Amino acid sequence: MITAIPLNEIPPLLIHQLRGFFPISNEEEIILKKLMGKVNLRIEYCFGLNPNKYYHRNGETYFNPFHAGQYTIFLYYYSREVFLEGHSVLADKVYYLNKIMNSCDLFYEVELPDYFSLDHPQGTVMGRAQYSDGLSFGQYSTVGNNKGIYPVIGKNCRMCMNTAIIGNCHVGDNVTIGAGTLVKDIDIPSNSLVFGQSPNLIIKQKEL
Repeated sequence: MITAIPLNEIPPLLIHQLRGFFPISNEEEIILKKLMGKVNLRIEYCFGLNPNKYYHRNGETYFNPFHAGQYTIFLYYYSREVFLEGHSVLADKVYYLNKIMNSCDLFYEVELPDYFSLDHPQGTVMGRAQYSDGLSFGQYSTVGNNKGIYPVIGKNCRMCMNTAIIGNCHVGDNVTIGAGTLVKDIDIPSNSLVFGQSPNLIIKQKEL
């Protein structure tokens, strides 16, 4: 993987950003540096599958920590790895930094897939749903619960801007949720285009 700045400069950059808002102990600094290798593997896999031109350079996967979308994903995976290591307070700090810098709520206890993509994700909240690889979302996307029940979302689901998937929904594979659409407490078959507001949705089959 190619990086816009030397790889060994990325952990100090993250620590400097965190210290702008929170106290960071020497122990926490060591934890962050130790986990950089795991996070690199995750973003290399995730970015490598992204067809967007900004994620590749000279035929190789490319990570630019000054690209807001890439950094949003990077910080999510970092907070997730810190949490899985049992350091929830430090995970809170990395998660909060992501919200401060990118206005995107990707909580570390939510298990997002190994490959997902986003485009201008400001105002997005990804709740505790069951996600699959290929998830894609834009600004003001929301996934959340209704009466404690969360959606199950299939592979290659694309959420366009200002969309929501709420409650007891099973969304199939290769589904596109059209801009401004609310899907609530309803199942969506695979290979569909969805428009409108629940319960008055328009569901069209994609041409394969």
